[in-house]
Amino acid sequence: MIKFLQKLGPGLLFAGAAIGVSHLVQSTKAGANFGFGLLWALLMINIVKYPFFQYGPRYAAATGESLLEGYKKLGKNVLRAYALLTFATMFTIQTAVTIVTAGIASSLFGVPLSMEIWTIVILCLCFGLLLIGKYALLDNMMKVIIVILSISTLFAVVTAYFNSGTVSDWTQILPKNNTEIIFLIAFMGWMPAPLDVSIWHSLWAIQKKKELKEFRPKTALLDFNIGYLGTIILGIGFLMLGGLVMYGSGKTFSNNGGEFSIQLIEMYTKNLGDWTYIIIGVAALTTMFSTTLTTLDASPRAMNKTMELILEKPLKHGYTSWLILLIIGTILIFFFFLSEMGTLIKIATILSFLTAPFYAIMNYLLISSKHTPKSWQPSKIMHAISSIGILFLIGFSIWYLSIL
Repeated sequence: MIKFLQKLGPGLLFAGAAIGVSHLVQSTKAGANFGFGLLWALLMINIVKYPFFQYGPRYAAATGESLLEGYKKLGKNVLRAYALLTFATMFTIQTAVTIVTAGIASSLFGVPLSMEIWTIVILCLCFGLLLIGKYALLDNMMKVIIVILSISTLFAVVTAYFNSGTVSDWTQILPKNNTEIIFLIAFMGWMPAPLDVSIWHSLWAIQKKKELKEFRPKTALLDFNIGYLGTIILGIGFLMLGGLVMYGSGKTFSNNGGEFSIQLIEMYTKNLGDWTYIIIGVAALTTMFSTTLTTLDASPRAMNKTMELILEKPLKHGYTSWLILLIIGTILIFFFFLSEMGTLIKIATILSFLTAPFYAIMNYLLISSKHTPKSWQPSKIMHAISSIGILFLIGFSIWYLSIL
């Protein structure tokens, strides 16, 4: 069992990056606002995005290259487009996940510090951990965090289900007005994660392959499927928890990071008992901290690799420079532009949804091209799902833009 867990890594890092805002915030809010009515959207978007996420570790394990090196083979303009899209979204995404982490830390520790100070403390701590621990730290931390969160969440859902005095309504809902449609797009934008995480996953898979020679293509796909299935199960769990505890109660989740985190932890303790406050608080904090840590690592890692491929030369201290730039940009956005959690999350998730078709098309073209060994190209079923998925993502993006 221990040897099997040692082989896992990038898939759990994917889960750690995914199980954050999309689950703790968006899925819980979906349940609170619509009951179980958006379960269809959660399942559909996970099916639609599955091939494009899977193509990241599939390509990396089969070729020994990241998706970024594959993008270069499709043309440098693809890499340039990726660099522009990432630069346009990375600061907002990092600010969105960090502010939720800061809110949970603030409510859990009760230390009289402002959200601004908590944000700086968390970013500095992550910076130190990444410089000292690097990939190995991420790999080992994620195994513990995912287990803790999975057990506590599933236990909370089962307890809430049996303690609920009302009959659960499984009627599925199609949002009608603009406010509901915008929430639906935001919900699907980060469910289970933004599609550019597939690129991060390919980079993590290459790093894992360097450290573990036995990390072969089949192992990489198994590792990914375990992580992906975990994100789906926990996404359903958070949606059900929001539906069982908050739906129909007249209560709504706050857009303020600190207030939201208190509501979230209280939602758990209401079902599990006050004695679980610290346990749940730590689980929620470690979950969001892991998301903050993985996103802070991945964007600079990806941007550094992209610039090296475009300029065709290694960049000394490139990763560290991008890391510092991302931290500074995140702090500037938080201090001078937007500090409300709800607005930040809405902007970040919608941007992620609108850029999803680009990543879906590029990943599909690459995995189906001559640059991928024939034996690891998609099956007919995966070709069909990919084609439908691309049409779905483009269609939903056009629908959203038409109602603005």
